[in-house]
Amino acid sequence: MSIKTIMQTGPVIPVVIIDDAADAVPLADALVEGGIQTVEVTLRSPAALDCIAAIAQNRPEMIVGAGTVLNPTQLQAAQDVGARFAVSPGAYPELLKAVDDRVMPLLPGAATASEMMQLMAHDIHAMKFFPASVAGGPAYLKALASPLASAMFCPTGGITEDTAKDWLSLPNVLCVGGSWVAPTNVIKSQDFDAITAKAKACAGLATS
Repeated sequence: MSIKTIMQTGPVIPVVIIDDAADAVPLADALVEGGIQTVEVTLRSPAALDCIAAIAQNRPEMIVGAGTVLNPTQLQAAQDVGARFAVSPGAYPELLKAVDDRVMPLLPGAATASEMMQLMAHDIHAMKFFPASVAGGPAYLKALASPLASAMFCPTGGITEDTAKDWLSLPNVLCVGGSWVAPTNVIKSQDFDAITAKAKACAGLATS
C-alpha cells in the first residue's frame, strides 16, 4: 500500500503509546470495532516493537505502523516485526535513502515550506505536518495549499476531537493523527469500550 492510500483509510490515524504488549491486540480490536483500520504505534516505549509484532501477527486486517522513527536502524526494526508503514517527526537524507532501499512507505514530518519542498524534490508528496498546532495551525497549512499544490498532509500534534474538523476541511489534508482516540492512561486502564466509542465518533468527522 502507498502511504497516500493508508492516509485515505479514514479521517483519523490514532497515535498511541503502549507500555504493555498484552494490551496491543485488545487495542486493535477496540479500534476495528469502532471503524478504524489504521494505527500508529510510536516507538516511545520499550514494548513498542513487541506491540507492533502482536498486532501484525494476530490482527492482519489492521494496518499497523511505527511512529517516532528517527533513524534507519529503527526503520529496519519496525519493518522486521511487521509494520506496514513508518512515521517520522522530520526527515534527513540518510533516512530517506533507507526508505528508498526498502518496501515500507514512510510518512515524513515537515513544518516549513522549505522542508516540504525538500521532500517534494525527493518525489515525496504525502507528509506529516508536525507539530501541527504550534507550527502554524490550520491557517498556515491552508496558505500552502496553492503554492505547494501537490503536497498532501496528515497534521499531527495537539489536535483534538474538537479541532480535527478544522484540519479535515482543508483541501490539502487527507487525515489527521491524534492521541485523543486512545490515550495512554485509557489503554493502561484497559477501558477498551471507551476507545471503541472514541473511534466510532471519528467516523463522523469524515462527513461533518
